[in-house]
Amino acid sequence: MPLPSTHDVALAAERRTAARLLLAHPLVTSSGPHSDAFPLIRRHADWLAQRFQQVFGYRLLVEASYARLFKAGLGTGSGHRLERPSTGTPFSPRTYAYLALALSVLVTAPEQLLLSQLVADLRAAAVDAGIEIADTGRQAERRTLAAALRQLVDWGVLTETDGQVAAVAEERGGEALLTVDREIARVVVAGPLAQSRDGADLVRRAADPGFGGPRTYVRRRLVETPVVHLDDLTDTEREWLRTRQRREAQAFSELLGLEAEIRAEGIALVDTEGELTDLHLPGTGTVAQAALLLLERLVDRLRPEEAGHPAVGGRLVIGVPVPDGLLPELLDDLIEEYGRRGSWQRGHLQDRDGFLAAVLDLLVRMRLMAPAGPVRAEGHGLPEGYEQSVADGRSVTDVSQARGQGGSDGGWILLAAAARYATTVAVKHRTDRSPADDDPEEPSR
Repeated sequence: MPLPSTHDVALAAERRTAARLLLAHPLVTSSGPHSDAFPLIRRHADWLAQRFQQVFGYRLLVEASYARLFKAGLGTGSGHRLERPSTGTPFSPRTYAYLALALSVLVTAPEQLLLSQLVADLRAAAVDAGIEIADTGRQAERRTLAAALRQLVDWGVLTETDGQVAAVAEERGGEALLTVDREIARVVVAGPLAQSRDGADLVRRAADPGFGGPRTYVRRRLVETPVVHLDDLTDTEREWLRTRQRREAQAFSELLGLEAEIRAEGIALVDTEGELTDLHLPGTGTVAQAALLLLERLVDRLRPEEAGHPAVGGRLVIGVPVPDGLLPELLDDLIEEYGRRGSWQRGHLQDRDGFLAAVLDLLVRMRLMAPAGPVRAEGHGLPEGYEQSVADGRSVTDVSQARGQGGSDGGWILLAAAARYATTVAVKHRTDRSPADDDPEEPSR
C-alpha cells in the first residue's frame, strides 16, 4: 500500500481539526472566540456535513457567518449543562426559562433594541406562554436574567453595541443598546420542540437515533460521554459494539484523533490533547481535589475480587455498591487530613452535605459513580418503540446484576472506570537497583 502524500496528510489534519472544533463547540461564528478556525470549517463544509451525518446522524449547517452542528441528545441524565462562567454554578431551571423566553422574542426582534425593551418583551412572552416568572425587580432574579442574556452574548445572538447586558442586574436597572443576530437565534435550539408534549418527551425524542438505530446511538454515546459501561447499552447496542469495536476505534482515531481504551466493562475514547471535554479529573479547585482523593479511597476499599470478562472465566463487575455512611465518613477524613491545612474553600468545609453533593455530582458526570437504580440495559430511558433485544437470539454479554444491585433506588454505585484513578505505590528496594543508579529511591505509580 503506498504511503499517503504530504497533501493527503495535511488535508486529513485540517478536517480533523475542524471536526474536533465543531464537536467541542457546536456553534462557531466568524467573529467569535474560534473565528481563526472558521475558514477551515467553511473550506471543508461538504465533507464535514457528510461525515457527521453518516457517523453520528448530526446535521451540520454552514453559512457565511456561522457554523452550527445540530447534535442529538443521549437521554435522561446525559445532558450537557450550561454554567455561569464566573462561578461555575450550573444554570437553574429559572435561568433556562429566561433563556428560552429571550430566544422566542429575539427570533423576530428588530436588528437593534434596548435592554429594557427586551426585558419587557420577555415578560410579555412569559404571560402569553402561561409561564409565571418572579418579579425581575428582585436582586437574585435580576442576576438570573443577566446570566441568561450573558449566554446569548457568548453565543453571538446578542452583541453589546453600547453598554452591557449585566446592567439588568443593577439596582436601578441600567440600560444598554443591543444588536440582534436573528439567524443565529433561530438555530440555537436543536431538539424537536414541535413534536414534543413536554420536557421529558423532548429528552426522549432527542435521544432517538432514527434510521441509524443502535449504530448511531453507540457512536454518539462514545464520543459525547467520558466512558461507556456495557450496561449503558441495550442488548442490540452491545452486540453491535462487540463485533465492531476495533474497527470503530480506528475510525474515531482517523476522524477525531481519539484513542479507544477497551476493557471488559466498557469503552472510553481518550483525547490525549485534552480539548474535547468540559470536565477534568484530576482538576483544580476544592471539589475536583476532594473528588480525586475520595475516589482513590473508595477504589482501595471496594475493589472487587476475581473481576474480569465472563468469556475467560471472570466475573463481570461494572459497579459495586457503596456501603451506607461510607461517603460522609471518608469525606470527613479527607477534610481533617487535607482540608484544614490546605486551601480548600471554607464554604465547602462548613457545609459538608453540600460539599459531598458537589463531589458526587462531578463523579456522576464523569461516569465514575452513579445513583443506584435501573440502567439502560434494563430498558430505562429508551425512546418509544426503540429496539433493545437482539432479533435472532444471538448471545450477548449478560450485564444483569453487574452493578451488584437489582435496580433499587437509593444509595450509590462505584463504577469500574474509577479504577483508572487508583494510586498504587511500589517501592523499589536498593537490592533491586543497579549499582550505576545513583538517583535516590522514588515510588513508581
